[in-house]
Amino acid sequence: MSIQTHSRPSELKITDLRFAIVGHGNWCWPLLRIYTNQGITGLGEVRDGASVRYALMLKSRLLGENPCNVERVFRKIQQFGFHGRQGGGVCGVEMALMDLAGKAYGVPSYMLAGGKYRDRVKVYADTPSEQDPKQMAAHMQTRIDKGYQFLKMDVGINLLRGIEGTLIQDPAVAANPNLMHPFTATQITQKGIEHLTEYARVIREQIGNTIPIAIDHFGHIGLDSCIRLGRALDRFTFAWYEDMLPWQFPKQMKAIKDAVETPVCTGEDIYLRQEFKTLLDEDCVSYVHPDLATSGGILETKRIGDLAQEYGVPMVLHQAGSPIVAMANVHCAAATENFVALEMHSVDLPWWEDLVTFEGKALVEDGHIRIPEAPGLGVELNEEVVQAHLNPPTPELSGFFDSTDSWNVLDSHDRLWS
Repeated sequence: MSIQTHSRPSELKITDLRFAIVGHGNWCWPLLRIYTNQGITGLGEVRDGASVRYALMLKSRLLGENPCNVERVFRKIQQFGFHGRQGGGVCGVEMALMDLAGKAYGVPSYMLAGGKYRDRVKVYADTPSEQDPKQMAAHMQTRIDKGYQFLKMDVGINLLRGIEGTLIQDPAVAANPNLMHPFTATQITQKGIEHLTEYARVIREQIGNTIPIAIDHFGHIGLDSCIRLGRALDRFTFAWYEDMLPWQFPKQMKAIKDAVETPVCTGEDIYLRQEFKTLLDEDCVSYVHPDLATSGGILETKRIGDLAQEYGVPMVLHQAGSPIVAMANVHCAAATENFVALEMHSVDLPWWEDLVTFEGKALVEDGHIRIPEAPGLGVELNEEVVQAHLNPPTPELSGFFDSTDSWNVLDSHDRLWS
């Protein structure tokens, strides 16, 4: 009996890396495709808002490598990632390696991460803000009507803009988006607290108490205002408060966690495990909330989840990209026991699922994504739809998987030790 193999994995070599950038409005999703000497390709994605150049500068370090050596190649390139969007290149490449390795061996990527704990992944739907809470509740209800059983919304100082007497803030500070929260000296007044509390009350009353609702984007306010607002919102039993303060201030995050009765989480901007360990050691978080396109890719994010489980902390996943990064998250979630829910930012984009082809009628059904059994990530690009939604940030990056040969030559000495 003959066995049909997808490739000869031991002889697989990376021969090329190319990209196409899709998206809408200000959202740019750089899609990666890694090519091999045996004709199979792997798909990855640089995090939303990050430059595809973070991935292109890795190309000279990837050529000739066997993509099935995922851990080895990741350790070779991980020094070129960092927190925030700067981890996007390394993470996008890691996704593509996991896609390629799965295709080479004919197994879904979750098998390479240790197997699965579940057959479906729960998705939580984010919802763009509306100033009117009744309109916001109606918008959120449309998600429930589509089958979503977990929601997220913003409750923060952006809802107070133009309402006199709600914020104490230097206008020059308000215009500086790069000033970290503790240094803005921005305070919410009692009137502001009451306005946001009433906003939350109307939404919770209309949505009911059975659907989990997470809260995000409080604004660049300091510790004391975070605590006052958090305590005021505690009565509504929200799922969590997300990123009230930057993760770089664990003692202040610990103060919030101790002061409020609602779970708190952070992590979407953190690269690799070590800083998550610091937060867990300091007892700063009720959930870890990595973004796989920043945190290190599929295998590293599973390790973050496993680490958190040792502290009795569950994991939720941030995601705001195309179906490529969404499916990378799905495979990670399948393989991580303490996973709870995966973020979805594209509920209102009718063409989002059409960017890829896959088994089944829809990627998201009844608020869940079924774990695919096809090799690799389980999806392939629908090139016609991808081309229809190209959204490069500059003309220089407007190609559709065009040649990137100018990035082939290594021109630096990368070793970190003498």
